[in-house]
Amino acid sequence: MTQQSSRIFSDLDHYVAHPRLSGLTLSPDGSRLVTTVSTVNTAGDGYSGALWEIDPSGSRAARRLTRSAKGEAAPGFSASGDLYFTSVRPGETAAEKGSALYKLPADGGESVLIHRRPGGVSQPHCAQRSEVVLVSAPLLPGAHTEEEHKQLHTQREEASVKAILHTGYPVRFWDHDLGPARPSLFALESAPESDDDGAPVTGDSEQATLRQLTEGLGARFGGEVQLSPDGTTALISVIVPEAGADQRTALAVVDVSNGERRIIADQPGYTFSTGVISPDGRIAAVVRSAQPTPQRAPQPQLHLLDLHTGALTRLAEAADLWLSPAAWLPDGSGLLALADQGGRGPVFRVDASTGAVQQVTTEDATYSAVVVHPEGGTAYGVRSSYAHPEEVVSIDLATGETARLQNPHVRPALPGRLTEVTAAGADGAPVRAWLALPAEASAQQPAPLLLWIHGGPLNSWNAWTWRWNPWLMVEQGYAVLLPDPALSTGYGQDFVQRGWNSWGGHPFTDLMAITDVTEAREDIDPTRTAALGGSFGGYMANWIAGQTDRFSAIVTHASLWALDQFGPTTDMASYWRNELDERMAAEHSPHLHVEKIVTPMLVIHGDKDYRVPIGEGLRLWYELLAKSGLPADEDGKTAHRFLYFPDENHWVLSPAHAKIWYQVVSGFLAEHLLGEEAVPPAELGLTVPEAG
Repeated sequence: MTQQSSRIFSDLDHYVAHPRLSGLTLSPDGSRLVTTVSTVNTAGDGYSGALWEIDPSGSRAARRLTRSAKGEAAPGFSASGDLYFTSVRPGETAAEKGSALYKLPADGGESVLIHRRPGGVSQPHCAQRSEVVLVSAPLLPGAHTEEEHKQLHTQREEASVKAILHTGYPVRFWDHDLGPARPSLFALESAPESDDDGAPVTGDSEQATLRQLTEGLGARFGGEVQLSPDGTTALISVIVPEAGADQRTALAVVDVSNGERRIIADQPGYTFSTGVISPDGRIAAVVRSAQPTPQRAPQPQLHLLDLHTGALTRLAEAADLWLSPAAWLPDGSGLLALADQGGRGPVFRVDASTGAVQQVTTEDATYSAVVVHPEGGTAYGVRSSYAHPEEVVSIDLATGETARLQNPHVRPALPGRLTEVTAAGADGAPVRAWLALPAEASAQQPAPLLLWIHGGPLNSWNAWTWRWNPWLMVEQGYAVLLPDPALSTGYGQDFVQRGWNSWGGHPFTDLMAITDVTEAREDIDPTRTAALGGSFGGYMANWIAGQTDRFSAIVTHASLWALDQFGPTTDMASYWRNELDERMAAEHSPHLHVEKIVTPMLVIHGDKDYRVPIGEGLRLWYELLAKSGLPADEDGKTAHRFLYFPDENHWVLSPAHAKIWYQVVSGFLAEHLLGEEAVPPAELGLTVPEAG
């Protein structure tokens, strides 16, 4: 593993094979931490997860718990210490395709099959102080029982039917079609010891049955679930349809014993997100946000929700932060929450009585998960930064000091150094960025510059990313600028609002301002620069291409091109209608400036991208060749390039395609910034590799 880490940025095979950690769960007694580590699967066409245990004291090495070829996911501890998870294992029939529910007994031994069903099980939810376990799983709308679901599922599989008849909106999400089966919530119940005829249940039979808790909701079940510590109450999200194919999200409480359900939080003009339930089960920390309009950006706000009366109490009112609740303190005096802040993502403590906010962690890192030890003095979190990928640490809640535990992997050795850059926007607003520099960058050897623009747009360059990793480019001698322009999170509500519904305004001028400051550094070569971005970052790359010729090359991935086309065809058109109005489409659509584009562009798009549909990439490519200032010549050749992935989505996820992505991008940049010949990967079939 050490050898792999030392070569990770110079060898793409090592890069895509490096273990990737995510998620964290803690046993109720605080003695066991479990995370998921993904590695390239045996077929080499994707990643599979394995469960690893990490010693909370930091004294023992991490140990692997599971070894299924197809992987495991969604671990959760029961009150007795059993570890539930989902996995695909050998033996399922065609009618039973999908992840089954397993558990690793607390006292050791092999994993035990708990429940297998057609369509699979996606997520267990375990109570901390009782043996109640809920599971999320898909259910076909025509089925009222699990047996009817099995019959309908088998009928579709045997007939090879993929068609879906919709009655509402939306019909797809990110990279998958919605329906006909929709997520439902079930309670896990022990199977009887004998069947209806009195015969004993054999050891080969499934050990548990499912009892539905969201009957009648169908597609209105929003999928979010929080279970009270005693297992009596579930807080779930419910989709409320609105006029014009719009929707909002409400919250409902479900009595786990009988399935009775009532809406507890619903307000037109607002959307709610579930949050953790207090130790005494009386209240939950939730997030309420006004639905955005073209004039007003969203503003998520942390609240306490009384689960009996529905009363809401605002928390953290004085803090200009988008706080997300993560874990209650054991005594119920407060909770830990996460939020972006100035290019980082600390852990915060929120007092449940006063609403006061105190920052706990102070290092240059962003936390994606945090859990609290039952004694209350220590928390454990998953953090990352641009200095290292995700890792599990302990947090002293009194001092904020952190300690890296013995993780399943080591930190990669970086090929350069990391610093920060600041600038003033056109309106005087402060704009900041990370800057990753090669070790050799200096006044004597200035580095070419890559401006990387994040997606979102409500996002921040504050955490490690495997899909847009700057260190691969630093290894090749480039400096990589990672700015947070207007619309970025972690800089206050006004900073978001100044770019809202005006993407070509302050977001663009912020990017140019911080690029100016960076190019003025003596260790940067301002004559060799490129701009790159994906999703919203791709939109900005397209917009930049039509506004300036200052860059030598532009890479645009999964990008918005024609806003009047994107709005109605994206998977969540109702949301984007509330952000991109007709004025925005008329004044800030990149396609309106195609004739001014004279910079070579590399267009990248996946056909299975439902968030930014392939039509955006296809139209961009055609109009670049037909209308841009760099049209195709008489032989149809052009300086522009189009890298198309027929079976990838908004991201490029398969290891082989990730390598292709980086190789093509690197070749395109080398051609236009370094004057080197772009050699395409042999796997594209454009060149014959040299023998030997």
